[in-house]
Amino acid sequence: MLARRVIPCLDVANGRVVKGTRFVDLTDEGDPAELAERYAHEGADEIVFLDIAAAPEGRSTMLEVVRRTASRAFVPLTVGGGVRSVDEMRDVLRAGADKVSFNTAAVARPELLTACAERFGSQAVVCAIDARRLPHDEGAERIWEVVTHGGRRPTELDAVTWAVRVVQLGAGELLVTSMDRDGTRSGFDTELLRAISSRVRVPVIASGGASGPADFVAAVRDGGADAVLAASIFHRRMHSIDSVKQAMAAAGLPVRPVKEAVA
Repeated sequence: MLARRVIPCLDVANGRVVKGTRFVDLTDEGDPAELAERYAHEGADEIVFLDIAAAPEGRSTMLEVVRRTASRAFVPLTVGGGVRSVDEMRDVLRAGADKVSFNTAAVARPELLTACAERFGSQAVVCAIDARRLPHDEGAERIWEVVTHGGRRPTELDAVTWAVRVVQLGAGELLVTSMDRDGTRSGFDTELLRAISSRVRVPVIASGGASGPADFVAAVRDGGADAVLAASIFHRRMHSIDSVKQAMAAAGLPVRPVKEAVA
């Protein structure tokens, strides 16, 4: 069984790392390059960098911030936000990213995933799915709806159906965020994760709601996630990457030891 990855997330706006609750009420958490370097040293398996203001502001990714971050974190880096073309993906990869994440652009132009996968390989194409739970009666077809533009716009797309489709289009990994749980520290939405992970054959990254090591275990064991991502609990040193990996290992989940990661 492949090692389950622990991934800190850098939500970046105006060149700074920020964190909020359900995508609003943002607070400053620090410099992305400094945090990336810290997390690489502390044993992060990967780092995700999301330019959360790019899509709402209609601009491209801040490449200089990506370059600074990539230069100080010698672990795989996924960058998302503001990439709307094959050429823009090329520019982000040249700036130091290993993978590029698409969300709003993928909904607007699903064929972009295919074009990028054909050019750079599916392993470099991540589709981020921000999903919110809908009020529904038992037996309703849609339980979670995809939202875009940093959680500002509903799409009427069913999250599970969309996940299946983007994999068919060429996405090699899914970053699944529960908008309802984001920043709440109420635990990952394992029902959402299981609904998606049971339908696709690519890695699924769990995001939104981590409060402690037990939540990371549940995301993998109950949600079927291949990787677990968090932001505020790492930024604010509530829990360490090491403590999360120790809990996962104690639960019988394969992880890469921190001392091995730092070496």
